[in-house]
Amino acid sequence: MTTYMANSKTIERKWLLIDARDKTLGRLASEIAHRLRGKHRAEFTPHADTGDFVVVVNAEMLQVTGKKEKRKVYHHHTGYVGSLKTTDFINLQAKKPGRVLELAVKGMLPKGPLGRQMFRKLKVYSGSEHPHQAQNPELLVTE
Repeated sequence: MTTYMANSKTIERKWLLIDARDKTLGRLASEIAHRLRGKHRAEFTPHADTGDFVVVVNAEMLQVTGKKEKRKVYHHHTGYVGSLKTTDFINLQAKKPGRVLELAVKGMLPKGPLGRQMFRKLKVYSGSEHPHQAQNPELLVTE
């Protein structure tokens, strides 16, 4: 008896639609990372990308619990000496809605080429409209 190993030719990907309205950031991000990685499937293979495509709408309506709106801090470095830029959750959510969710999901995926390939299957939109109607995404109910 041989062990089944999934690969890109044998896996059939689905398109999932998630409405982020009034969802908690961490709980939603972990569910998305779980789906992108493919761990919900019986044929999950750790070294292969077996996950589904995930489309997230209404990303500007994400919530965090407690005092994280003011205390949660995001950093990025411009590459120049002494140029560490810092912003909090409220400002980042106002400037780039959806970026907070992308950063949370990216941190939960594997590091390296496989993780980057999985991350490319995540599509985040701030409003309720998205250009993926042709793929017929099925609505995924979370929480």
